[in-house]
Amino acid sequence: MTARRSFLAAAAAVAALAPLPALAADALHLDGAQLGLAWVLPFAGLLLSIALFPLFLPRFWHHHYGKVSLFWALCVLVPMLLAGGPALTLYEILHTALLEFIPFIILLLALFTVTGGLRVVTSARGTPAFNTGLLAFGTVLASWTGTTGAAMALIRPLLRANAGRRHQAHVVVFFIFLVANIGGALTPLGDPPLFLGFLKGVPFFWPTTHLLVPMLVSAAVLLVAFFVLDSVLARREPSTPAPPRPAGDGRFRLEGGINLILLAGIVGAVLLSGTWRSGIGLTVFHVEVMLEDIVRSLLLLALAAASWVLTPRALRQANEFSWFPMVEVAKLFAGIFITIVPALAILRAGLDGSLALVVDAVTGAAGEPLDAMYFWLTGILSSFLDNAPTYLVFFNIAGGDPAVLTGPMATTLAAISAGAVFMGANTYIGNAPNFMVRAIAEEQGVKMPSFFGYMGWSIVFLIPTFALLTLLFFA
Repeated sequence: MTARRSFLAAAAAVAALAPLPALAADALHLDGAQLGLAWVLPFAGLLLSIALFPLFLPRFWHHHYGKVSLFWALCVLVPMLLAGGPALTLYEILHTALLEFIPFIILLLALFTVTGGLRVVTSARGTPAFNTGLLAFGTVLASWTGTTGAAMALIRPLLRANAGRRHQAHVVVFFIFLVANIGGALTPLGDPPLFLGFLKGVPFFWPTTHLLVPMLVSAAVLLVAFFVLDSVLARREPSTPAPPRPAGDGRFRLEGGINLILLAGIVGAVLLSGTWRSGIGLTVFHVEVMLEDIVRSLLLLALAAASWVLTPRALRQANEFSWFPMVEVAKLFAGIFITIVPALAILRAGLDGSLALVVDAVTGAAGEPLDAMYFWLTGILSSFLDNAPTYLVFFNIAGGDPAVLTGPMATTLAAISAGAVFMGANTYIGNAPNFMVRAIAEEQGVKMPSFFGYMGWSIVFLIPTFALLTLLFFA
């Protein structure tokens, strides 16, 4: 009871700071022009909690992250209920859950389950050529298995290949840069921000055609830099005998191949929902869910179930498969999707809203969008917050109309997409796989850079790369 009273007291405090004017009985949308900045505080609080608690209170966070997410969600829902009434609150919950959160989680669940049944085995040693090749392969793979899927499939083979080397941390750092982030730029399967864009109406292959060249430029620059650095460090390795090579000829071997077919099924299910227009919808309290979206979700759940049944348990055990990352993402994103509702409403209000300063920063004197500012502001926030909600924020600042953003404002959407996907690599907290890769590497005995030490790597290698992208594509 004490915790519950604390939730309600904090939420009531937010309501007192930012009272919502009385709404008409039939008003079901939050009017962002009427909301003060205090309504954004729960969203900011949750994202800061995600950023800071794992660093400074890791044990507390591990056991109570779900309660923290619930606390911040209630800080929005209770004031909304008190000020806007049950009808508005129910509508906003259902609209967010049925059209965004549930489809988002189902896709992640399908990708997580299927890629968790794929295991890459190799007995090769971590030479500069092998490491660079694996990073390049992972970069290509990430757009089709998701950055989380590619990272989880390849990080352990990479660590095993480099187990005899003294210098290993840089290999993991560049793996985070490329496989866990930049490689996911080409499809909605690659990174959560792009899937949210897909749910908003951005065509499936739009990122492929508009982000391919920026992704290739980024990957080429970083792969060349890595190969040079890895070659230098390899020559500095002590001349002690190399550890015995495991049995095998050094080639890759893929186990759980049935999951490749299921992965193709995931791609097909998402493509189907993006191209099929049934004209049939199911309405739940004024929220219409289209038949094609329902079919996509059911197909994805069926593919995840098939992977679970058809993949040998021993293979998942060898992959150290666990449901914990999926549960953590579901609980945290439930809070994120609730707390972002008022922020998005304010942004939809444009210059009439409390976040007019942000709108001004990305808009020129004549009202034109400033693509470079969209790229950097989306990217900087994605570096320290979560890149999926950050993408939504700037998607809405740019107007939120997918027809316009994929047409006349295509370069602006490209800037937003690139900023969200690429700059999630700037810190450990910019994208979910970053922390997961770091944790696995440290479990294997790799001494990884600290939070700020990692940022030093990103400042040296990523920021110049992004400056080059700005000059080439967004200036």
